Amino acid sequence: MDNIWSWIMSLPSLADWPSAAAPSLLLASSPDKFILFEAECTTSLSSDATVAFSISLHEYNSSASRTLWLSNPSPLSSSLVLHSLLLHQIIHEITSLSPSISSLNSNIYFEQESISRLVENLEENEASSFFSLTLLLRLFWLCTIDAPAEAGYLFFSALAENVYRALSCTGVFSNFLLAVGPDVEQRYMRSLGYMLSKWCLLRDIQAGSMLNAEPVPAACLSYATTVHGLFVHKAYAPVLAMARLRASETNMDELVGEPKESALRYALAHQQLELVVQLDYNICMQDPRFIRVDIHVDSLRFHVVRLGYNRQDDETELEEQDEIEIESERHFPSRMRFWVGPVPGSTYATGPSLGRSSGNPEREVETTQTVKGGFMAGMKSKGIRAKVRSSTRTRNRSWRWEQEADGSAAVFEGVLCDTATWTEVATWRPGVAHTDPRTGLRRRWRGPGRAFSKKGGLVVAGDELPEGVTWRVGREMEGKKVRWRVGGRFWVSYFANEVRSGYWETRCVEWNHEVELALVAGGGSQIVNG
Repeated sequence: MDNIWSWIMSLPSLADWPSAAAPSLLLASSPDKFILFEAECTTSLSSDATVAFSISLHEYNSSASRTLWLSNPSPLSSSLVLHSLLLHQIIHEITSLSPSISSLNSNIYFEQESISRLVENLEENEASSFFSLTLLLRLFWLCTIDAPAEAGYLFFSALAENVYRALSCTGVFSNFLLAVGPDVEQRYMRSLGYMLSKWCLLRDIQAGSMLNAEPVPAACLSYATTVHGLFVHKAYAPVLAMARLRASETNMDELVGEPKESALRYALAHQQLELVVQLDYNICMQDPRFIRVDIHVDSLRFHVVRLGYNRQDDETELEEQDEIEIESERHFPSRMRFWVGPVPGSTYATGPSLGRSSGNPEREVETTQTVKGGFMAGMKSKGIRAKVRSSTRTRNRSWRWEQEADGSAAVFEGVLCDTATWTEVATWRPGVAHTDPRTGLRRRWRGPGRAFSKKGGLVVAGDELPEGVTWRVGREMEGKKVRWRVGGRFWVSYFANEVRSGYWETRCVEWNHEVELALVAGGGSQIVNG
């Protein structure tokens, strides 16, 4: 599938179009079946020649075939329009099949012109990689929903190896996602995440164990940019593609195995981390001695979404999975560490100057003293009694936030702690007495004291992290563009929520990017691939 873009570009003109057989390209094959991508040209007196593409399933020992997909007709005369219309149709069909979409985002439309501009500005190798991945994703949904079972088997056995090569187009993702907007981005990435989750699950099943499966960094996609005065870092990672943290070798007896409940395993395998980090930056030129770069946390959105469909579909799946109720069983954010600052080796900036001190737990002590005295007739002595009462009040919070410096970068770190044992959830291991946080995190999506939103995510805004960080830059850098790094390391954990299970795990993923920052009042930027 790597050469399908160039194959479309090399289609013959109307005068040279073959009459005997339509041009075709082999997408996948097995000993008895194969999948073809074909082009068919049509003409009429009232319009120019058009070409329509199709994907069909064939048998080697039979002339019978089955059409799996058919594109809309596109003009043959313009290669740019042909590619844009075809890519627009495929993306629209992919986003319409996206799982876990709320009713607020049920109907969506995006202009074909945004795809045309994207295709026009891409290099041929970038456009080829992105088109291959998008067509691969469309073919996945065909084999999953519409095609017969043998087509699905052929896809996973013969085409899964193309996933690695197709995921190499990470530089194109940022341009595409920015071009189509956040609504289409969410749909596309959840549709892609569903395919990647199936791919990782199949890989783990073939390996015979989820426990020893290696992470798949290529499936954990992200990008960073600066726009409208914000550093924006968006990331998506299927949970199965994230690195799994195991117990230490000294505690091998405590090492937990795979979840025995098949429904629980199915639910945990179809989840995706979705992350948005927005940092507000300001270039200040008021001081004649230096330029000041101020950065504050605008908002953090850290969610783990379940890649499923509506409740009726879920109930059907669960009936096939021993009717175990696992809808609320999903991973949760347990730690995040993200950084921003000049790239390593930069010498033009001084800082960062941090705005938050190290954690110093707040403790309030209230003391009440009461003195009572009395005199009663007939008593030989006066009666006096004294009483002292004291109370202590400590303010405890589930998330503890800190600021640090790592070289020239400022680091923001948040750690989830169990409020009963004050154990850090992301680093917990069995075997230490009185530190088990699992009981305190049961039914974690309910109640007024929960550490997450009702939908199971984490939202942190400037009211929680009001302190900013600052760098000072020499005036000789005014007007120049410099490279800054944006990235982070993020952890998700799972403890049983409603079901009875001793299964637990913690996974993590890391991303690093670079962006260009203009040292002028008001800023200005562009994406630099990380």
